[in-house]
Amino acid sequence: MIRRLSTVMAFLTVSVLSYGQETFPRNGAYDERSGRYAFTNANIVVDSKTTIQNGTLLIENGLIKEVNKQVKIPSGTVVIDLKGKYIYPSLIDLDSDYGMPDVKTERRAGGGRATPQLESNKKGAFGWNQAIQPENEAATLFTPDARKAEDLRKIGFGTVLSHSHDGIVRGSGALLTLTDESANKAIINGKASSHFSFSKGTSTQTYPSSGMGIVALLRQNYYDADWYGKSGKTQEKNLSLDAFNSLKGLPSIFETNDKYSVLRADKIGDEFGIQYIIRGGGDEYQRLDEIKATKAPLILPLQFPEAYDVADPWDADLVSITQLKHWELAPKNASEVAKASIPFAFTIAGIKNKGDFWKNLRTAIEYGLPKEKALEALTSVPASLIKAEGQVGSLKAGLLANFLITSTDLFSKDNIIYENWVQGKKFIVAPLNATDIRGTYALSINNQPTGKIQISGTVEKPEYKVILQDTVKITLKAVLTNELLTITYQPDKKRQENVRLTGWFTGKGLTGEGVLPNGNVVPWSASLSEKYTATAPKDSAAKKLAETGKIVYPFTGFGNEELPKAETVLIKNATVWTNEKEGILQGTDVLVQNGKIAKIGKSLSAPSGAKTVDGTGKHLTTGIIDEHSHIALFTINEGGQTSSAEVRMSDVINPDDVNIYRQLAGGVTTSHLLHGSANSIGGQSALIKLKWGANQSEMLIPQAKTIKFALGENVKQSNWGDVARVRFPQTRMGVEQVFYDHFIRAKEYAQNWKTFNAKKTGTAPRRDLELDALAEILASERFITCHSYVQSEINMLMSVADSLKFKINTFTHILEGYKLADKMQERGIGGSTFADWWAYKMEVKEAIPYNAALMYHEGVTVAINSDDAEMARRLNQEAAKTVTYGGVPEEDAWKMVTLNPAKLLRVDDKLGSVKAGKDADLVLWNANPLSVYARPEFTMIEGTVYFDRKKDEDKQKTMAVERERLIQKMLSDKAEGKPTQRPQGAQPRMWHCEDIVGVHAEHAEEK
Repeated sequence: MIRRLSTVMAFLTVSVLSYGQETFPRNGAYDERSGRYAFTNANIVVDSKTTIQNGTLLIENGLIKEVNKQVKIPSGTVVIDLKGKYIYPSLIDLDSDYGMPDVKTERRAGGGRATPQLESNKKGAFGWNQAIQPENEAATLFTPDARKAEDLRKIGFGTVLSHSHDGIVRGSGALLTLTDESANKAIINGKASSHFSFSKGTSTQTYPSSGMGIVALLRQNYYDADWYGKSGKTQEKNLSLDAFNSLKGLPSIFETNDKYSVLRADKIGDEFGIQYIIRGGGDEYQRLDEIKATKAPLILPLQFPEAYDVADPWDADLVSITQLKHWELAPKNASEVAKASIPFAFTIAGIKNKGDFWKNLRTAIEYGLPKEKALEALTSVPASLIKAEGQVGSLKAGLLANFLITSTDLFSKDNIIYENWVQGKKFIVAPLNATDIRGTYALSINNQPTGKIQISGTVEKPEYKVILQDTVKITLKAVLTNELLTITYQPDKKRQENVRLTGWFTGKGLTGEGVLPNGNVVPWSASLSEKYTATAPKDSAAKKLAETGKIVYPFTGFGNEELPKAETVLIKNATVWTNEKEGILQGTDVLVQNGKIAKIGKSLSAPSGAKTVDGTGKHLTTGIIDEHSHIALFTINEGGQTSSAEVRMSDVINPDDVNIYRQLAGGVTTSHLLHGSANSIGGQSALIKLKWGANQSEMLIPQAKTIKFALGENVKQSNWGDVARVRFPQTRMGVEQVFYDHFIRAKEYAQNWKTFNAKKTGTAPRRDLELDALAEILASERFITCHSYVQSEINMLMSVADSLKFKINTFTHILEGYKLADKMQERGIGGSTFADWWAYKMEVKEAIPYNAALMYHEGVTVAINSDDAEMARRLNQEAAKTVTYGGVPEEDAWKMVTLNPAKLLRVDDKLGSVKAGKDADLVLWNANPLSVYARPEFTMIEGTVYFDRKKDEDKQKTMAVERERLIQKMLSDKAEGKPTQRPQGAQPRMWHCEDIVGVHAEHAEEK
């Protein structure tokens, strides 16, 4: 009877689906019945807030007709009794590539550096950059994939939002059901969304080659699309911009892979009035407050890192504390996001073995995620995010008949998904009404007692054993199809001869025929002697939430469990290096209040609640300012074009870089983060305060507007080899021409905007981010720091600046500055140099240790910089070298790493000296700061102590204990047989000017 009913239902389902495509020609006779089903007596989970006990779900023509406690069932309806069973909405994934063509990235044959590809290889009237592909339409690319659809249906999915995962702008996504029919039936919204990422994908084009280049390209594309929509169509045809503009009203989904990329994506959205739905990387818990402030809904992955195999102590040393802690805390991510009331959906993207989906989801629940939130994240939330709540995501009248029939609570470890119905069509995952054949049976073969058959496990997945008369237990192979059972076992393993039995369940036992190893066909039977009794759970008490360590800020070694706060501090009786006309003051007090230096004097009284620090025998200075640094960045060079003035280093600040903390330990409080020297016109710099644990925006000093230029070997790619003889310039003469060409264009650009703004009529010029930055230089609103070595080139750029009437603010490196210090002084150009760093390439062969002193004596504002994460930790000693080499007075030498860089960066109104009203960025040294024995007791920024030497000792001990705790926990996982991965080193990158991640960098900033 059961088999007959299944056959009838399958026939009706096929008939309904044949009826579904009205516009297709008919070939032959077929049934046009409506496919009406009523599922009765079920526990129907309409959504996370509504469950109907013993309810009825009525569907017809692939749609839900009614859901209620009592439903009037029309005549001719197929009624299916689901007493004790559950019905849930089928699941939805918003980050799928189901049915999309494979994305294959081209690789250079034989390896090595590829010849730069400056322009797009894509044929047709499309945009200039291959990574911008808004013309890609998932609906036109889609081809149903029966195998993948089945794999997804088995774990409960009925609907996916699919798109081509290729490029920065990826085009439109299609909302698809996982039916096994044609694309015409599967597509329920051909343009449901637009998609973005920070990955170039398959593009082999040179630009962009960095994270900040990707941001700049995407921003420029938005501005171009706006211009094109208003007036650009009259000047050119651009199919890419046409497509981009057509997608603007759709939900926009941005794929990222870490917490800072989430913030970066949202910043782009804010600029253009777009609230992205952001696909995160699973570490959102590490910066939850900032991510919540974006108001962005999230799509969270359910892939968690495996434990590292740390049995070998040397291997264990390779694993960073960040990796250890993330392994432990990653399963808690969804719980923390839910607690923060951030709307989120789940995706199975990134899970290598899709069968791990439910295991990982249950792990997230064990770590505190409420089941209701888990259900919403897989049904109603993804539906609402893409405005499809009128089609999928719950079990309400009028929606698609996409639902699951399960044995119990969907999130229970013992739950079984029996069927997954998609658009009213049944897909069997496990037998719905399987006969319970579990128990102990007396086995008889050829009418002779042989032993026992023990059947245990679950109703849907029984487990079998044969016990022969001699009590030998034999594991057998068994296949159960409805009531038909086939058994194969070997009575004697040595002889490897099989007994094969086939029979059926009679209600009281099993009976059938078998074939013995000698080929004889014999009868067999098995009578039920003992019913199966399920073993009660060992512990019925509520499961305790998984315990984890604490989140620290930043999420790395030396992180803070609580962020430090500004204090009122009175520093008594110190030797104060003011950098002002008062000079060095002995036995002086300094009061810090509200993040500022409030008072300087003797015998000051501490306000109520103030912390008093004894400075006797110690030296108090303003914090060191590093004029040329590359720390705290994910990448430093956008080398794809000769000018990258449009890129911003502020887009790739990495607050988790341990070099921030290390440099605080050396008295550095402010760092000027420069673009590298891969091109003549580099990117816009970022000036940050080293606020350890703060986020990117809190570290940034926004009023500092500088840009990096470069001269010499690096910009003409002289060390790139013959394959790079493509990009202009290839000579030092060409570098000069680059400056002339770009600034002449910038002058014209600025004039066009000036004319337009004056008239307020006509067509607005096209916004160009590159020329914006250069126009700011011409207007003295942005200031140049130029990488330089050789006298002739420095003279060249000064000549270009004189003729085009713009100002060079600073020459950095400037190792031949002593040859033309007089010219620099005449033009008010500063010099930021090394104390004695040279002999690392031909351009520096004429460097001398007296360079800083000679420029200083000529009246140039001189700074000593690091350009190196290690050197920055001892800039005080680098400044001291100018006393030895050239006789610079101590106070003036100290200014070279404090007040002078503040002047060059135009922030000396707030930084660079100990003066009432300035920011309380202070360092208390145990000795004269120019001594090799000097070290900071504490380093303070705006009244907040970010490095304290005594607390540092405690931090190191705490970190060692936490590290060992996590290692022991990983060893326990390994002992339990859980999967592990090989340790991989994760040392912070020490960037230098010439470093380039790769021409075809994908997620370059994260590598």
